[in-house]
Amino acid sequence: MKREQVMKEIEKIGKEVETEINKGQNPHLEIPVRTLSNIEFDKDKKQLTLGERKSKRSFMNVAHTRKFMQTLMVGSFCHDLLREDLHTSLRDMYYALKRTIPGTKDNTFEEQSESDPCVIDLETMGDFLREEMHLNADVRGRVVGNVVIKDRGDTVNWAKLGSGGWSIPSNVEEIELKTVEADYIFVVEKNAAFERMHEDKFWREQNCILVTSQGQAARGVRRLVNRLSTEHNLPVIIFTDADAYGWYIYSVLKWGSMNLAHVSNRLGTPNAKYVGLTMSDINNYDLHNYTIKATEMDMKRAKELSQYPWFQKPEWQKELELMIKMKKKAELEALSSKGLKFMTKEYLPAKIERKEFLP
Repeated sequence: MKREQVMKEIEKIGKEVETEINKGQNPHLEIPVRTLSNIEFDKDKKQLTLGERKSKRSFMNVAHTRKFMQTLMVGSFCHDLLREDLHTSLRDMYYALKRTIPGTKDNTFEEQSESDPCVIDLETMGDFLREEMHLNADVRGRVVGNVVIKDRGDTVNWAKLGSGGWSIPSNVEEIELKTVEADYIFVVEKNAAFERMHEDKFWREQNCILVTSQGQAARGVRRLVNRLSTEHNLPVIIFTDADAYGWYIYSVLKWGSMNLAHVSNRLGTPNAKYVGLTMSDINNYDLHNYTIKATEMDMKRAKELSQYPWFQKPEWQKELELMIKMKKKAELEALSSKGLKFMTKEYLPAKIERKEFLP
């Protein structure tokens, strides 16, 4: 949404509350329920989506009063940000709104864990992104490739930023993608693997956009991958550790997350494919001596993934069953046992050429 549209949506929420007050009614907010029971997997869209259930947050309900006040405070703050065309962080917002209520010993907010959920509530009510309210989070993720962007008046060429690449901001809504010359987007979980691939100019040889999520992908990374893919019709390939946590990183990038099911269409990329690392690779590339014993937590997580509707494909069931049976996991760095350039010169080019992907 444009800035003016988001402002109108926030105003709409406020005016509905004002109307109820003027009528002498109990003012309330209707907020989509974000619990697991209201999250569905849409097989057609291949995304996690939020159901139709909503909850009422009423001012006159003692259990709701504090949260009702906090939600309106956050909405008012974000409206001011948009009106003044300013951006700030979630942390700054928390401190800007934290104060003692006159005549009481109560604070508006005690911890940031109280203000952050109000932002998500507003997202779901107004159907816009947090970033479209000009709220930013910590920067995490880097990218390199034959792409030229315009960022707040500056023209930036991702192919000419040395060894560091371009740091992906948490808010990529206002980034203008001027030219994009690539065959696909390649997302790697780990920073170390990104460094190795960047030094070997994997992105140039493969004509791809190379992205590192640096662990679980932040919203900025997910949104950037989504925009590049949808706006320029680019397929996405994802590369993570062979363990339940790496595979969950893949699933979040592809299908969305349960916590943010309400914005899966803007943060998920359903066309994504998984190239590795897989448990089958341990056998196929003789990596047995370079595996790690899976912990009880790893095993529990793998069993959980095996029950998710979006992991029911036979290919994924096979990998999860192998992990549970072998009680092992493997990191991307295990490929370095075959030589430092094995990953970029042999393993990945061969698997990509043969299209050895998991869905």
